[in-house]
Amino acid sequence: MSDNQFYPLIFEPNLHTVVWGGNNIRPYKGLSCSDELIGESWEVSVIPNSVSIISNGQWKGKDLASVIDEYTEALLGKNVKSLYNGKLPLLVKIIDAKQDLSIQVHPDDDFALREHGKSGKSEMWYVLKAEPGSRLYAGFKKHVSPEELKRRINNGSLTEVLAEHTVRTGDVFYIPAGRIHSICGGVMLVEVQQSSDVTYRLFDYNRMGIDGKPRSLHVDLGVRAIDYEIEKNYHSDYTECTNRAVKIVESPFFAVRVMEITKPFHRNLLKYDSFIITMCVEGDCKLRVRSTGDELLLKEGATAFIPAIIADYDVIPLGKKSRLLDTYIDNNERKVWNKAANFFHITRHNIQMLK
Repeated sequence: MSDNQFYPLIFEPNLHTVVWGGNNIRPYKGLSCSDELIGESWEVSVIPNSVSIISNGQWKGKDLASVIDEYTEALLGKNVKSLYNGKLPLLVKIIDAKQDLSIQVHPDDDFALREHGKSGKSEMWYVLKAEPGSRLYAGFKKHVSPEELKRRINNGSLTEVLAEHTVRTGDVFYIPAGRIHSICGGVMLVEVQQSSDVTYRLFDYNRMGIDGKPRSLHVDLGVRAIDYEIEKNYHSDYTECTNRAVKIVESPFFAVRVMEITKPFHRNLLKYDSFIITMCVEGDCKLRVRSTGDELLLKEGATAFIPAIIADYDVIPLGKKSRLLDTYIDNNERKVWNKAANFFHITRHNIQMLK
């Protein structure tokens, strides 16, 4: 299989109108403005009914899922193909919240498989823009029981027990499955998540949907799916460094790096045996694939899918600087996670045997 037939893929706009959406995504992506309440841009997706459509090269007009089905190992990587049965395991979005989103939770893999036959959803947020004083909710600030949680949902006092975080551009939050959360008005961010559409709404401020009807809630499932533990720090801290790829999230489900570059920057990620989803979040740049010489203009707000087989490329800023987010499956780190998971299960089994 020759590298020459593979190239970085970009996609047609895939915008979603929602009741809490705003008007920032279109101009950010260089699209004509409208009065539609666009809350989400699905940058890279294989979710049925909203699959990304390729907009460049020989596969222009084809959907990403079908191309992956045909060239699975070259696009996803050998290990990713094996781990995820030949399916893209991630969904990447831009979210623009003009109003507060519902307070919600996502199930983990075991819960979602048992209840829906689907994968769970852990995710992360990278804040692109935040109006002064903007905030979000992630986790609890005090211990609550499932019974108290239900009472607070019913009487509208749920936010009183949630950890509230004032945010600014560049902030990162990892939201593992089971963590209660909500993005609030005035925030635009990148969301990287497992490829799943399972969400449990717990409280939605008695808001009507775009269709004028009350939005459905999933309280019973949500209360069962929640992790009630309290964390000391819900914010993911990192130190920015120019012309370096800085780790901002490392999880069992995906790895994310941010890099601010002021000069050509070499990215050789072949060792991960994974596709790369790279988003230009600030300042236009150009990608140049080393093995083929192919070049791709990546404008601010645009996202490219780089097949695993050609994940050795240069990023060239076209202005004073560019900022990018790279997302992939870290197969090297996954071995460490798997060892830890196996140790946990073995240890838990031994403890049970001693009881």
